[in-house]
Amino acid sequence: MLQKAFQRYINNFKGFSREIWILTIITFINRAGTMVLPFLSKYLKEDLGFDYDEIGTILMCFGAGSFLGSWLGGKLSDKIGFYRIMIFSLLVSGLGMFLLVYIKSFIGLCVGMFVLMSIADMFRPAMFVSLGAYAKPENRTRALTLVRLAINLGFAAGPALGGLIIMGVGYEGLFWVDGATCILAILVFWFLVKEKKKSSFQDKKHPGEVLTTSVFRDKPFWMFLATCLITGILFFQLFNTIPLYHKEQFGLTEFQTGLLLTMNGILIFFLEMPIVSYVERKNIDKVKVVSLGCLLMAISFFMLLFTQFVSILIIMMVFMTFAEMFSFPFSNSVALSRAPKGHEGRYMAIYTMSFSLAHILSPKIGMQMIDNYSYFSNWILMGIIGVIGTILGILTYQLIQKERAIKQLS
Repeated sequence: MLQKAFQRYINNFKGFSREIWILTIITFINRAGTMVLPFLSKYLKEDLGFDYDEIGTILMCFGAGSFLGSWLGGKLSDKIGFYRIMIFSLLVSGLGMFLLVYIKSFIGLCVGMFVLMSIADMFRPAMFVSLGAYAKPENRTRALTLVRLAINLGFAAGPALGGLIIMGVGYEGLFWVDGATCILAILVFWFLVKEKKKSSFQDKKHPGEVLTTSVFRDKPFWMFLATCLITGILFFQLFNTIPLYHKEQFGLTEFQTGLLLTMNGILIFFLEMPIVSYVERKNIDKVKVVSLGCLLMAISFFMLLFTQFVSILIIMMVFMTFAEMFSFPFSNSVALSRAPKGHEGRYMAIYTMSFSLAHILSPKIGMQMIDNYSYFSNWILMGIIGVIGTILGILTYQLIQKERAIKQLS
């Protein structure tokens, strides 16, 4: 029985091209080194002495850069190709991490974070487009999930190791490691993967389910993006307000916070691919699954209202992890499936921009709520926002069902 379950798990990883596996490996290298983000708010508060409002503003600039970078990455991927964008983005952002160590002023960090993330987040839409080029259409969701597994496996190792680096050499060590792994990852990609401008797996007979010719007229897509934006706002609380809450409410160390995030990554590594395969086999509607993920995120924040025992942090993280597994791989797939051929970059740019906007809003809303009211007020607000996102997801599902019915009648 155990052997059969193990074999079924292994079968989920079959059928990918060599390029997809290399993309997965470089993503793991890059993410394992991404230790700055989970501890950035703590670095700004404890090492540099900024107040909550200033931290929120710096993180807002981080998100604004991410927003611009996502748009540029998608637009340029359609024009000059994803390959060059990926190489430029990781190489230059890696070097930028080395420079960021020396910036300590408020204005300097606002500008530095904005410029760095404008370059760094050009990578994300380009990488999504590369999956469309190197993966067969029937493997696309699983390929997205495989890369997400690499992200989360790297992220499982990163925070715990990052906590040890902070305790050993200080926060600045994180910037050096992050920059070095960016450069290492893209050099591996450059040497092992050849540029492919057009996919040999283009499905010309079934160009997609999109009924509209312009992304700006695709109403279900924009409503779906609102749900994605909300899941992003909730999820990014893990990296700005929640680490501070761990310390101030429960006295957790950076290493203990890192371990909670490591648990998140390990659960995703073992469970996400089987969940995705199950949803694919049973042909469960992906928009429904994303809506369920948003609801679980809302519930996880309501759980933080119970402060009598520290174990609530573990339970909350388990709920958040399942929410993440339901939300993110399938939202990627829904966005990519609605893109007409040749416009994948534009669609994935707008999709990633929704998360970049979440990067802007999440810390600013969270930090201001904490500064003006309390942590409890923030958790209640996040829970309510999550319920709204769930309702929007259900409305999106209904719109798409109507769209399909009209298509069948015509």
